[in-house]
Amino acid sequence: MVSKQKILIVDDDNNIAELIALYLTKECFETKIVNDGEEALKEFASFHPDLIILDLMLPEVDGFDICRQVRQEKNIPIIMVSAKKDDIDKIRGLGLGADDYMTKPFSPSELVARVKAHMDRYNRLIGSNVQKNDIVEIRGIKIDKTARRVWVNGEETTFTSKEYDLLTFLAENPNRVFTKEELFREIWDMESVGDIATVTVHIKKIREKIEFNTAKPQYIETIWGVGYRFKV
Repeated sequence: MVSKQKILIVDDDNNIAELIALYLTKECFETKIVNDGEEALKEFASFHPDLIILDLMLPEVDGFDICRQVRQEKNIPIIMVSAKKDDIDKIRGLGLGADDYMTKPFSPSELVARVKAHMDRYNRLIGSNVQKNDIVEIRGIKIDKTARRVWVNGEETTFTSKEYDLLTFLAENPNRVFTKEELFREIWDMESVGDIATVTVHIKKIREKIEFNTAKPQYIETIWGVGYRFKV
């Protein structure tokens, strides 16, 4: 089931706020109404809206300050509304990062149309910019190749650069036996004339971080006389 997009309506005139909420609810948006600035900031943090309809004239914290604080954290669409017709307020609001400005009184249908337009534009923007991370997951080990981070049984674990590279290479090639020489060439990018004992040292350190019992490894097996294998 697709979750509804959430809209935070911030207006000290509850009648106007409820009318806006009614129209948006009919269009299958989830709405929440707040009537002052401090409450708006609390709900922004807990409700996680996809768009904010923001009145300028509010008790406690005004719409300009709310817009400024929201923009420091998220780039969601903000539609400012105000009874003030002065261009200076519109210019200031847009300058703080608001996406639109409507003067009261306005048509609820027009507001809904603008909400839809801004949401469509925002969804296209994040859809084109967000790339899914490349993840490798094997029996409790999660490797995020994009962020170069590793979790073992849900707990993030720190690896050195070479430890990470070696673990990732073995995990991406499961059930295949690699000699120390092959691993040395692959990870250290050198011919095996170097000290291949470093492979053994790194395997030991990796096991200490991923294995429940290093004496009986469940992930990286030693194939005596040959090399190592990542078991799945």
